[in-house]
Amino acid sequence: MPLIGAVADDLTGATTTGVLLARSKARTAVFFNEKAALKAEGVSDLDAILISSNSRPLPPNAAQEYVKDASMALKNMGVKYFSKRIDTTLRGGIGFEVDAMLDVVGDDSVAVVVPAMPQSRRIVVGGYSVIDNVALIRTPVAQDVRTPVKENYVPKLLGAQTKHKVGTVFLSDVLNGADAIKTALKSQRDSGARVIVVDAISIDDVEEIAKACVALEWNVVAVDPGPFTAKLAYVRGLIKAESPNVPAEPPVEGKTVLIAAGSATSVTKKQMEILCTDERNIRISVDPIPLIDNDISAREEENKAIEAACLKLQNDEDPPRAILFETALHGTLLNLDEEDSKRNYSGGTCADLINIGLGHIIQGVLKRVGRDKIAGLYTTGGDTMVNVCTVLGVECLEVMDYVIPQTDVGRLIGAYDGLPIVGKGGLTGTNTTAMEIVERIMLEAARK
Repeated sequence: MPLIGAVADDLTGATTTGVLLARSKARTAVFFNEKAALKAEGVSDLDAILISSNSRPLPPNAAQEYVKDASMALKNMGVKYFSKRIDTTLRGGIGFEVDAMLDVVGDDSVAVVVPAMPQSRRIVVGGYSVIDNVALIRTPVAQDVRTPVKENYVPKLLGAQTKHKVGTVFLSDVLNGADAIKTALKSQRDSGARVIVVDAISIDDVEEIAKACVALEWNVVAVDPGPFTAKLAYVRGLIKAESPNVPAEPPVEGKTVLIAAGSATSVTKKQMEILCTDERNIRISVDPIPLIDNDISAREEENKAIEAACLKLQNDEDPPRAILFETALHGTLLNLDEEDSKRNYSGGTCADLINIGLGHIIQGVLKRVGRDKIAGLYTTGGDTMVNVCTVLGVECLEVMDYVIPQTDVGRLIGAYDGLPIVGKGGLTGTNTTAMEIVERIMLEAARK
């Protein structure tokens, strides 16, 4: 029976937390929504379940309903320890969603918020979020099209969203270890705080916070990007120490990675430019305008990309190592808000239609050439992974490992069962990350 359950506001967030548990020898599955989780078979064999509520860009009331439904699904499955997975850059209505989970978990529950993910150079000092040595509000996420973040001080950000009093445990206590953290947490709770933000700058800090929480014997809802959830499970004796889960077999040869690049960030653009300097990797550009018009021209544009890819894949002796399908890494970058407005679409519709189009292309190639020619899938952007998998008829992933933190390796469950997939956030990684992902998929495709 799964003892650990988490609700994430998007799919890549769910896999990020899930991978930390999987690397610690917990059998872990990520479901795309609570309906998929409730109808799944073999759930009792799992150690951890994560559900994506897909709620990050939603209005507060709608987001809370999705989180409540997902939390109730976990509760009905027998989950004992709950987590609310949050974005490392604090996007979305975190406070509203925490309230929804607290309502489900019980009146005695306390939200301990540890937003740090030191493995990815995300830390919290004095209540302030710092990413790669830059204040959060000075990073590109502050201008995120759908969910911008304008507040750097985490207690203030949460205080504007939650109905509960927000407390803070600062680094001065955290650095003094579990006993000092325990005392500080109890002091905040005694003052009436039910949502408590805790500083952390290292993974050792996160573990000390977990020790303090377990010692308090509180009904803790872990609110974090993943490390705190994993450390709580470790301190409770539910999982083992984290270690890589890399296949022992050599990489496959003669197969191709299909890449759906839905992210338009400068980080992703540079990564794909570096990837395509290797002549074994080819780029197929897809015009996004027909996709967002969503008429016969969309099907024509998709079929053109499918034909171009299949032509390359017919060369059995020297197939491409990777085929990159992209709509936003060349030419003029579309303002998708303006495109939504021009077509009287609701916000985010154009982005979804582009990602659905990429899903149709991936599906078309798999159907035409067969999965035996394909090593695996690589998607950039959480919405891209969701839409590609939805088109393929996939509602669940078994998570395995990561290439780098927040760049997660999993396998499809159901349709195209066992096919490797790597999802990467648009702002994650270095210039060579795309090349590393392709290499890892080739390795993962050899796993027995």
